[in-house]
Amino acid sequence: MSQDLALDVIIVGAGVLGCSLALELARRSHRVVVLDSRGGPGYGSTSASSAIIRYHYSHLPESAIAWEAGHRWQDWERHLGVVDPIGMAQFVPSGALVLEGPGYDIELFVSILRELNIDVDELTAAELRERFPGLDPQRIGPATVLEDDHFWAEPTGELAGMYVEGAGHIDDPQLATHNLAHAAEANGAVFRFGCEVVAVLRDGGRVSGVELAGGERVHARVVVNVAGPWSAQLNRLADVLEDFTTTTRPLEHEVVSVPAPADFRLGHGGTCVTDADFATYFRVHAGDTIIVGGLEPPCDELVFLDSPDDAATSISQKTWELQTLRLARRLPGLGIPSTPRGIIGVYDVTEDWIPIYDRTALDGYYVAIGTSGHGFKQAPFVGEIMARLIEQVEGGHDHDREPLVVKGSWTGVDVDLAHFSRLRGVVPQRGMG
Repeated sequence: MSQDLALDVIIVGAGVLGCSLALELARRSHRVVVLDSRGGPGYGSTSASSAIIRYHYSHLPESAIAWEAGHRWQDWERHLGVVDPIGMAQFVPSGALVLEGPGYDIELFVSILRELNIDVDELTAAELRERFPGLDPQRIGPATVLEDDHFWAEPTGELAGMYVEGAGHIDDPQLATHNLAHAAEANGAVFRFGCEVVAVLRDGGRVSGVELAGGERVHARVVVNVAGPWSAQLNRLADVLEDFTTTTRPLEHEVVSVPAPADFRLGHGGTCVTDADFATYFRVHAGDTIIVGGLEPPCDELVFLDSPDDAATSISQKTWELQTLRLARRLPGLGIPSTPRGIIGVYDVTEDWIPIYDRTALDGYYVAIGTSGHGFKQAPFVGEIMARLIEQVEGGHDHDREPLVVKGSWTGVDVDLAHFSRLRGVVPQRGMG
């Protein structure tokens, strides 16, 4: 789009998705301002991300986005085009292992990965033991609460799995977000922090900007909701939910940190693991530690919040005991310290745990929301997807009738945006796929 057709765009939210979109729009010569209530980029839910870069999903479009984004994470400086003076986040090639279990179709994952030409190894229990000696591949699931006798039951068999060596994690999600913001500023984007949006403005049937606490009005032809777990509040202010088939709401999520055993550390048998059998995910982390969270099995209570600001400020003793003991059953060499450590994150969750990357019925108002824990890994490409979507719709394309298909410029993958439509058919599910 040429300079004389440049759009004025307000992005609400300076998390990893908002900063990625700011970079892509600024590169296209649009006049961009990013508003965030926090004190800097990535200070909200992004800062609590486990930052795992994995490519396995139950749906091809999500794997395609993650694969395209993964190439950008792995060549981060090239993607950004600038070097952040405070430092650059690093992709850590720790790989990604998936153990079979309820709701996780290994054969489906493998078929999708191979359709995208992603190298994946299918592993037997014997091969798992050889490659990951610190991990016990016995079948101990399904997951239960500690009070259930089954929690300590003897194994009932052995597990198979799959491994993607080219996956990994980002060492510092908040720094990665700062890197994106710095690159966006280098391309002309403006960031304003400590700004609370209290109203979405309209002019006829079109958005015209936002009002901030204190009464200031910021005008633009396009407003994009990238507010993470605060997205539902902003959508209510905009009054755009009437035709949505799925909604978003904030879900509290606790991630525990423990010392890693010597046989499961970075470079020494450690990796990123999705343990579908016992309903945890965990990965090696800096300082010879492991972080572990839950996959929302039926036995675990889901803590939905009225507002993300209501989230707990410290790990609960109950979660600490449950997740560390689940992990100890999978990693026999694990030692469990007495003092709970970890972080509280908040997911922006849809009923089917699929993001919404779309326009809305209010002309000029767009959403990149409901990422349900997927947003960090997908962010470098979602910024480009949303930028293309905004340009096409503002140029007259009827995305509701003819959903865009966006081709990845690094891998050549095609992503059908109908999968992420606010109008899609929704099949509710409980946790991450």
